[in-house]
Amino acid sequence: MTMDEDRQRAWRALGLGPVWDLRVGQAQREEHSSTQGLSGSERSTGVDLAALPAAQDDAGSATVAELTAGQGEVSAMGWVALESCVAGCQACSLSQGRTQTVFGVGNRNADWMFIGEAPGAEEDARGEPFVGQAGGLLDNMLAAIGLSRSKDVFIANVLKCRPPRNRDPLPAEVASCEPYLARQIALVDPRIIVVMGRFAAQSLLRTDASISSLRGRVHGFNLGERTVPVVVTYHPAYLLRTPSDKGKSWSDLCLARALAAQAA
Repeated sequence: MTMDEDRQRAWRALGLGPVWDLRVGQAQREEHSSTQGLSGSERSTGVDLAALPAAQDDAGSATVAELTAGQGEVSAMGWVALESCVAGCQACSLSQGRTQTVFGVGNRNADWMFIGEAPGAEEDARGEPFVGQAGGLLDNMLAAIGLSRSKDVFIANVLKCRPPRNRDPLPAEVASCEPYLARQIALVDPRIIVVMGRFAAQSLLRTDASISSLRGRVHGFNLGERTVPVVVTYHPAYLLRTPSDKGKSWSDLCLARALAAQAA
């Protein structure tokens, strides 16, 4: 079986070819002999989930209740009410400088949820997260693991309004928007969450740990009676500036794919 052209383009965009193409070919030739006795998730990715390090002590499982504290009305909203509430939100000063809020995009019943930091200038203008070059790279990252933005994932940001000059989010701004994100997570009810970038990871996981220490570990988000696995990776905008780390993000995506298969 050969890769389709879209998948090859996606892998090249991540800096994984042609070396990765050769490895895939070798893996395909050895697939039958090397995957006997493995579970479905291990067989599809080669990731040994049992051997993964546990989440760090300072990055324990987050909960919807923590993110929605003091925002009981938000925690009961459906999609229509929530989107309307976000569109008219004036909870912090970011509302004064926005063109429009950026609610989220994708399949609202998706198994996968990707969470970034905040809208940029293009996102503010178009009302959609991850557009422009960073959005193109994210689309390639999704395609590399067989996912589509419109069909297979829901994408949102921690902040729904653009910080001026794309500066880092302030703690008060994050606190104002967290209930919206928590409700989105609850409504999507994903099997796997991928957080992209330091601020998104620190916000969702309630930690001040560095992104390098959070990567390569399975974290958790408590959603009712179950815990959704959370994988941390780099933000696509960072990868555009530091393409040498694209291979690390590929490893993160493989981990997420293994976890999603295990949860299926």
